[in-house]
Amino acid sequence: MSGIRVTIMAVQGSAPREAGTAMLVRADGIAGTIGGGALEWEAMRIGRQMLADGKAYAEHRIPLGPSLGQCCGGAVTLRFEAVETLDRPRGADLWVWGAGHVGRAVVAVLAPLPHVAITWADTGRARFPDSVPEGVETLPAADLPRLMAHAPDHAHHLILTYSHDIDLALCHAALTRGFASCGLIGSATKWARFRSRLAALGHSDAEISRIDCPIGDPGLGKHPQAIAVGVAARLLKEHLHKESAAKPIHRGKVTSP
Repeated sequence: MSGIRVTIMAVQGSAPREAGTAMLVRADGIAGTIGGGALEWEAMRIGRQMLADGKAYAEHRIPLGPSLGQCCGGAVTLRFEAVETLDRPRGADLWVWGAGHVGRAVVAVLAPLPHVAITWADTGRARFPDSVPEGVETLPAADLPRLMAHAPDHAHHLILTYSHDIDLALCHAALTRGFASCGLIGSATKWARFRSRLAALGHSDAEISRIDCPIGDPGLGKHPQAIAVGVAARLLKEHLHKESAAKPIHRGKVTSP
């Protein structure tokens, strides 16, 4: 065996992470995190001792108090089991349309999150950066609106292309296809024009109003990274975190294994 997966099985009171969170402990490193600090160091110690002893399974209840040097005040039950890799469950589907400055910033901010599965589309492979974050699928396609038909109807969309015509066609395609949420980069003036043109294409006012434009938090400024932070925060708060957060395995009283 090459690694030990550590999973938070139960949480009592205050703890660094929620039940269902996991990390992988290897002899020479870790992947993922269960919250850092003394709890994580103790989990690493136990996991590496199991690797040294050839032990494949264990459960431990760990109080997060003075004995561990943490002040959370709660307790967690950790499950330790031998694995080869740390499988990441597929998160909420997010399609990012456009690999320009804002698209790159948005992907860089959201890609590390474990509960987001990003598909990144633009009109040609050369438009993507040389280095793409791990786990992000890139889709070069000359006809982006046609590609929209291949997106799940429960996907979230961020439309950030270099062309207003492409943006409009993507909005039309998204409204035709169906979506969980859709955000469009642009000003209030751009959106007013788009609303009129989408209505002319046969979409009702209620349908059009499901598209969010402008996106992000205008108070943060117009720098691509500032836009990305605002967009990511809104997506997490209103959609992604609530949709794909792991269901707690147990919350409340924790008993020793």
